[in-house]
Amino acid sequence: MELLKAYPIVIEQAVQWGDMDAFGHVNNTVYFRWFENARIAYLGTLDWQVTKLPSGVAPILHSTSARFRRPLTFPDTVSIGASVTQLGEDRFTMEYCVVSHRLQAIAAEGQGVIVTYHYGEQQKAAIPPTVRRQITERQAGF
Repeated sequence: MELLKAYPIVIEQAVQWGDMDAFGHVNNTVYFRWFENARIAYLGTLDWQVTKLPSGVAPILHSTSARFRRPLTFPDTVSIGASVTQLGEDRFTMEYCVVSHRLQAIAAEGQGVIVTYHYGEQQKAAIPPTVRRQITERQAGF
């Protein structure tokens, strides 16, 4: 999809009848689930579970936000793009974009800050070198 060409990871989700609220459009909380699904798809390409097992280090969501541009309704299908736009020592920022197939337009954009966390020590940790390399490679050309 042309609107998502700048995103290395794109997933598709069907809009469900139950996603709508009393006002007849997709509830704002659903977009955050879609962001999460795209984030998990992106992280799944990084072999992070391999990294977490020996070190106890894994991602944890620090913060997230959304900008709603167009209301969505059932029936529809959306494509959600995910991209890492900033890479720090112990965190990275992901940008999300939700595109409606029915409207052929951007319905929402979002952002999430993901911190690398050592679950055993209960504190932030540096992004593992293998994960940093994989993110850099995945983003190359985008």
